[in-house]
Amino acid sequence: MSDRLQSIIRAKGPIKKIGVVGMGYVGIPAAVLFADAPEFESVLGFQRVSASSGYKVDMLNRGESPLKGEEPGLEELLGKVVAAGRFRCTSDFSEVTACDAVTLAIQTPFKNPKDLIPNFSALTEGLRQVGRHLAEGTLVVLESTVTPGTTAGMAREILEEESGLVAGEEFCLAHAPERVMVGRLLRNIREHDRIVGGIDEVSTARAVELYQPVLTTGKIVPMTATAAEVTKTAENAFRDLQIAAANQLALHCEAMGVNVYDVRAGIDSLKGEGITRAILWPGAGVGGHCLTKDSWHLERGAQVLGRASLWYPHGAESIFGVARKINEFMPEHMVHLTVEGLKRVGKSPKGAKIALLGWAFIQNSDDTRNTPAEPYFAALREAGAEVRVHDPFVGKYPGIVVSHDFEGTLAGADAIVVFTGHHHYASLDPARMKELSGREHPVIVDGRNVVDPDAFIRAGFVYKGIGRGDKNNHPIR
Repeated sequence: MSDRLQSIIRAKGPIKKIGVVGMGYVGIPAAVLFADAPEFESVLGFQRVSASSGYKVDMLNRGESPLKGEEPGLEELLGKVVAAGRFRCTSDFSEVTACDAVTLAIQTPFKNPKDLIPNFSALTEGLRQVGRHLAEGTLVVLESTVTPGTTAGMAREILEEESGLVAGEEFCLAHAPERVMVGRLLRNIREHDRIVGGIDEVSTARAVELYQPVLTTGKIVPMTATAAEVTKTAENAFRDLQIAAANQLALHCEAMGVNVYDVRAGIDSLKGEGITRAILWPGAGVGGHCLTKDSWHLERGAQVLGRASLWYPHGAESIFGVARKINEFMPEHMVHLTVEGLKRVGKSPKGAKIALLGWAFIQNSDDTRNTPAEPYFAALREAGAEVRVHDPFVGKYPGIVVSHDFEGTLAGADAIVVFTGHHHYASLDPARMKELSGREHPVIVDGRNVVDPDAFIRAGFVYKGIGRGDKNNHPIR
């Protein structure tokens, strides 16, 4: 423990002013919750002005959320803290100097998962901006999911280089990974336990002081910075693995002519002391910013930090890498189901009209990051199909026309493909959809188990669904 850092913190006093770098799905809810906590005086949201996201500064300062999916309570709380003068957004990073604590919530994708080289360019720039204006005694927290070893390694080096200060001696440094899901951002921050790991005991304690006031039912789980990094990457790698297991089971069930949802219910019925058989849901693919790359952060951490002692069975591939490949395959399987459905009515993809329902990667959200609908769209377009996209939440997407006109999207469709489980698609009327398509036997491909197969089959549709081996070869009515 650094006595010098401890004395600096003691002289500085409690955390009162907080800076949050990155106004996205993590930074915005975190900032407004900090601003609403009576323990703190004010919060600054830092957002660089760019062509893609500079508009957020003015929107947030008007109390308007740029996140347009269903986020209960977020816009109301944002309006409240803006009106109270407790939250303001700026692109002027020199104001970091006045902050007692600064968190960074910046995306950390991979350039190419095959070579396990992460793209830390945005995070690096954020760290440099913070470092240039860092004051003595400030707490810096990485909330971004990073390769294990990043906080005590790259992040520390950049902050020290830019500030001229020494981490653990003159400023605090910690990792407290976000654990939020789109659609429940405020609730997750309040209710999930918070992993907090500093590079030393003083940094950990200061980070605990920062996060404790925004927790309701959640509790703080302290550990080292590297252990916190491993915790976050591992929990997402395990979830990706569980989804992959469900997807693999769905593919097996299709091949064997049985219903994966019956099998899933049967597995889930085994209960008792010491029995764990929980199984997730299969689907059209895994998207978003986290699950699509966090397994690779874990893999890279093991290879870099554990290079001398990492051991695998001879010739075996990491199970997390295999899981990623299965989940990345699911959009390709949706293409296969679509092509097989069209074949049953004597059509080929070339010239076919496809209505793609859902462009966001997750239900009831406008989050399109790494959407699995994109590789599906590209494959069908390459095969010569005309693909029209509908999504009630997504406003625009580079290179893609996303319509809010449901009936117009379905008009003349040979195949209707459900890619996202938006609540709008949970009560689709087969008769009306068939009428809109104008086809005697339109194809319906359900990638999220949101439609009733029997109702659509009775209406004359050709049905195809993930894991529905019991229905996928039904007689055409």
